[in-house]
Amino acid sequence: MSKYNILWEYVHKSGKESLQLTFEEIQKIAGIPIDHSFLKYKKELMEYGYQVEKISMKEHTVFFQRVEK
Repeated sequence: MSKYNILWEYVHKSGKESLQLTFEEIQKIAGIPIDHSFLKYKKELMEYGYQVEKISMKEHTVFFQRVEK
């Protein structure tokens, strides 16, 4: 079980075509702050039908996009 599973489930359950969350929102959802390991774990999101489209360090946001399986 990944430390980001709660976040992946949240993104999947949103059902939205795309979703943008701030680092602060991600911390509230996942219960942990986003860190460098997020880059390693983000590939797991494909199993939930989404991908990380963009990470903005300037705006402190992550943009998620639904993908075709």
